[in-house]
Amino acid sequence: MDVVALSESGGARRDGLAALVRRAEAADGHPPLPEPQRLALTRDGEAAHRVRAVLAERAGALAGCALLTPSRDGSVVLHVVTDPDEPDRAGLASRLVGAAVEAAKRSGRVPTLHLWAMRAGPADDDLARRHGFAPERDLLQMRVPLPLAPEVVRATRPIVTRPFRPGKDDEDWLDVNNRAFAGHPEQGSWTLIQLHERLAADWVDLDGFLVADDPDGDGLVGSCWTKIHRDHTPVLGEIYVIAVDPAHHGGGLGRALTVAGLEFMAGRGVGVGMLYTDATNEGAVALYRALGFTVDHVDRSYRRDPSVS
Repeated sequence: MDVVALSESGGARRDGLAALVRRAEAADGHPPLPEPQRLALTRDGEAAHRVRAVLAERAGALAGCALLTPSRDGSVVLHVVTDPDEPDRAGLASRLVGAAVEAAKRSGRVPTLHLWAMRAGPADDDLARRHGFAPERDLLQMRVPLPLAPEVVRATRPIVTRPFRPGKDDEDWLDVNNRAFAGHPEQGSWTLIQLHERLAADWVDLDGFLVADDPDGDGLVGSCWTKIHRDHTPVLGEIYVIAVDPAHHGGGLGRALTVAGLEFMAGRGVGVGMLYTDATNEGAVALYRALGFTVDHVDRSYRRDPSVS
């Protein structure tokens, strides 16, 4: 298996990786990669310069890949994608995980590894265990029918929002988001470059990037960035990023912003709302259940410490 840096890969190879991801998503009914890794396959941005890929080929065609993404804490995040036409997908996934672990060891100091499985099940648990990984984190995908029940909307405090203004709100949004998610492994360390990369995505609708200002004129107090997945059946309206300034916690802003985002998407004809939240975030899970959300599936992270031989 070859190990390559995405930033040094030719266009044909990256096109092949993107096509592999699309085939896997179409066959499995869910994305095999989160958005940062998907962007790394198609753009020459910050993400592409950080990600390495372990490639597996069969008869000269790409059969699977493992992406290794370094985190700011020094650990490495691992995602595996296999071709749905591969005769032994489970065996190939296992070989890719093993090759990725060896590639991480060869990079110098042995890092902590985090292996992600989307729609995790017993087979994923078994694969992780065989390679020295242990479950560490469950990410819930929760869904709710839209429009929301009238009694849910009536029980929510009113809030005034406006669209995000690129070039004017960038720094304020980053400040609120990063303080709201301080210590969060993915969400708490956004950079201006990352924000601009996401804003350049073809799905972005600034009318659905809702921000709430402090009535006293002291900057932003929160935001709800929505994303509509029109290529999904049914069409999903995602609460993509939601954040409340920690100084304003406890006042119902989180619920109000969530409802505002869901109501916006319902107004665009979306029939199902969706979001992700950590299973251990009991307050958020309780809030979303009160709005009518239920768990659709679980994405799971597994951890492999440097001490594992």
